[in-house]
Amino acid sequence: MKQRVWLSIFLGLSSEYQSTTTNQLENSSEPDLALLSILVGAVENSLTCNRTFASQEATVYDEPKLPAVEFHIAEALYTKFHAVIKGAVDLTVYDTKYATRELVKKVSDVIWNSLTRSYYKDRAHLQSLYSYLTANKLDCFGVAFAVVAGCQVLGFKDVHLAMSEDHAWVVYGEDGTETAEVTWHGKGNEDKRGQPVEPGVASRSWLYVNGQAVVCSRAMEVATIVSAINPSLSATSDAAEVALLQQELLWLLYDLGHLAKYPMALGNLGDLEEAAPTPGRPPAIDLFQEAIRSARKYYGNAHVYPYTYQGGYLYRHGLHANALSSWADAADVLRKYDYSRDDGEIYKELLEIANELIPHTVRADERLLRQPRCFAYLLRFYDGICQWEEGANTPVLHIGWARPLVNTISKFDASIRAQVIIDCYDVEAKQEEEKSQKRETSPEETLNNNNNNNYCGGEPFVAPSDYALPPAPSTSQENLDPEVETDSEHERPRITLYSQKMKGLKDLLLAEKLNTHAISLQLTAQSQDLDREILTVEESLKFLFLATDINASGTFAHCTDFREK
Repeated sequence: MKQRVWLSIFLGLSSEYQSTTTNQLENSSEPDLALLSILVGAVENSLTCNRTFASQEATVYDEPKLPAVEFHIAEALYTKFHAVIKGAVDLTVYDTKYATRELVKKVSDVIWNSLTRSYYKDRAHLQSLYSYLTANKLDCFGVAFAVVAGCQVLGFKDVHLAMSEDHAWVVYGEDGTETAEVTWHGKGNEDKRGQPVEPGVASRSWLYVNGQAVVCSRAMEVATIVSAINPSLSATSDAAEVALLQQELLWLLYDLGHLAKYPMALGNLGDLEEAAPTPGRPPAIDLFQEAIRSARKYYGNAHVYPYTYQGGYLYRHGLHANALSSWADAADVLRKYDYSRDDGEIYKELLEIANELIPHTVRADERLLRQPRCFAYLLRFYDGICQWEEGANTPVLHIGWARPLVNTISKFDASIRAQVIIDCYDVEAKQEEEKSQKRETSPEETLNNNNNNNYCGGEPFVAPSDYALPPAPSTSQENLDPEVETDSEHERPRITLYSQKMKGLKDLLLAEKLNTHAISLQLTAQSQDLDREILTVEESLKFLFLATDINASGTFAHCTDFREK
């Protein structure tokens, strides 16, 4: 009966099992992660790998025609996984109720050493135990999931999956506060398996989301299996049956409440609903907004992708002003981090937004150029990226970033730009203000506040404090505002600039005649040292003339890099 129940979950069998399915996810017995991953992998691979298909103008969504999965094959793979794990791990060595770092590392070694010697970060259909057991291949997420499933096979219920937006690791221990790397990231040339993730959190890298990872329950780990389903047949086409299966299963998990703390899965469901709306279900935009609310409520607004999911949807549907707002909100999250070379995925995402989507948005909808609010969104977007760069060892912004920005802001008339009220955040002044307030606070109040705030010691993934982190910006909006899409030339939005680069550009940005060359120089200047002196307008012009040949007509012929002088 158990086998038929779980087959009904992943293969959409008759409705007589629906109530049993719900009970399985709700009752106290744990779902079997290994079995479920094998089943879903079998279905996905049979419909997407080595499949011949006729090219179509668009994927046609209809009732899914799912293949039959013979249980004896799934059972054989399931037995094989148990044999691999139990045969390699001597439990008498780990005579403990809760997992230890040594045990987690051992299980990770078992998975790791049985893989082929290649790393598969961007290859599809390698996330399930089916791929592991039939081809000895797993991607980054697949390795982490396999370790959790392996620990479950050994009887350790305290080992759970933790996920950022581009990485995965495990938590374990009696109170779930111990952490361990179990997989690789990027090209796989840095194996940190067995090490705690706290150094990554302390580095303020987006890869570790400042300690605001999605720490899964068993039911949420089932949700990761479903959310990781990849319907792609090629770069341009999907297997409609797989997409519909994923959509139906995500709704089942949604109804049971298992996606409430899983923003990425909500975003995936939103994408599926956009492609094929389900009658009687909320529209896609509601799911994107729910993902944002989840990230704000449970993860300290530390996740970028909920905003880029929503921004992409709004862009595709012609809601350009709201799309700009979502992208600015994404950059506001990013400013909490320091750029590192592990942040390649989000770098590519933001580069596409900056260099392709925003320029196209402004060209496609000239109304945006008459709205001061949209100019403010643009400044906030780049301010977040500049602040992301400030604490990094590697520059982010180069001339490839500067040109699209200069081209876009030059399209806004000076009268529109002048409507934006720009404040510059002063860290030292803010610290002095807080110190002054503390001096005015009574000793008893100080003691009470310290007692109330002393919760970091027992919390996993505690990120470092930062005076410069901004509050929610005045131009940020949680819900879509239809009026944002209308012309509003006389509004006066107020924004605060936090990055040194953008603060140095304030006067240039509001000047009646834009000096695009000076803006480009300032934007691409190195900003790794937060204490370095930022160029004033006069200094920018001075260096500009020193580094530039002026032709007879008074225009700039070419520039050299003055930073080396």
